[in-house]
Amino acid sequence: MIEWLRGDSRPAAKPRAPTIELSGRTLPIALNRHPRAKRLTLRLAPDGSAVRITLPRWCRSADAVAFAAVRREWLEAQLAKVPQATDPVARGTIRYRGSELAIRWAEDAPRKAMLEERRIRLGGPHHTLPHRLHRWLEAEAIRLMRSDLAHYCTSAGLSPPDLRLTRAQRRWGSCSSKGVVRVNWRLVQAPDAIRRSVVAHETAHLVHFDHSPEFHRLLRDIYEDDVDAADAWLRAHGRSLYTDFG
Repeated sequence: MIEWLRGDSRPAAKPRAPTIELSGRTLPIALNRHPRAKRLTLRLAPDGSAVRITLPRWCRSADAVAFAAVRREWLEAQLAKVPQATDPVARGTIRYRGSELAIRWAEDAPRKAMLEERRIRLGGPHHTLPHRLHRWLEAEAIRLMRSDLAHYCTSAGLSPPDLRLTRAQRRWGSCSSKGVVRVNWRLVQAPDAIRRSVVAHETAHLVHFDHSPEFHRLLRDIYEDDVDAADAWLRAHGRSLYTDFG
């Protein structure tokens, strides 16, 4: 038997993070205590990598873990809907504005990615292709979304605010109280109408910081396509945008 003597300075072992077994996989349970939470909220990470629970400050961690266990069947159903991660370089294509672009690599070609008709051409070291393709997509995202934002701000009679990309796991866009618009870079992979619907949504929030009837009226005034159809596309296909580039 090992006894711990009083005054032993060795640090205590960190408590092991809770996990749950889902369809033969062991997933971590991430607990997030929120000061305004009044009940437990359970969700699966978009890429299926973790179970996330938001809980009130007064709730015991053990109760939150038990909450997930009781809802195992629902979590397994959600996990089954998560598209499998793919390697775009091995696949030979990347998604861009709703289409698949063929990747054409040659060691002696310019390192900088060049967009051609239905393909992207670049050279440089093959092992850095994923990083450079990801960087190219983010550059395209900021270019396209800045243009979108300027367009919708003009329609709403606003000056374009600062635009930043986000890599959020759940939210497609956000607008801060300081007027900074953030949009998920992965929307550059979606059809143009889908990406633009999110930018239009955040533009409307620059005027109405809520989801009031006035907000929805402004959104429908400035967005040229079907808002409901765009929202339905994101609900049905949004998770598929997380299968490439981790």
